[in-house]
Amino acid sequence: MANDDISDLLNKWEETYKKGLLSFWILLLLYERPSYPYEMSAEVAKISQGTISVDDNSIYRALNRFESTGIVRSELQQSSTGPQRRYYSLTNTGKTLLTEFIQRNIQVFETPSVSERIAIVLQNSGQVK
Repeated sequence: MANDDISDLLNKWEETYKKGLLSFWILLLLYERPSYPYEMSAEVAKISQGTISVDDNSIYRALNRFESTGIVRSELQQSSTGPQRRYYSLTNTGKTLLTEFIQRNIQVFETPSVSERIAIVLQNSGQVK
């Protein structure tokens, strides 16, 4: 298979993967502190170590969906630099959801049976030094 084919397949897989992970990164950010949407896209890129870049519209859509399901809440707060801003924070339900997601889907990568398999794949491909 040509490198271009692998690159295309990888891009398609990552696109699907990253869409699913956007919720995780947003909720993780909101767990740390309340935020307003405009600052969130840069923060998501930062905490995901550049693996996720997201536009403001995607952030707004996700936050509206999260608020309608009760995992985040929002409130208007006065800004020192201009008009009021809508800040979002996790509800207790959102904190529980994030915790359970991490336990079920993120921590699995830390278990020896998985982390050892990942290390073998990377060693065999020459990716680990």
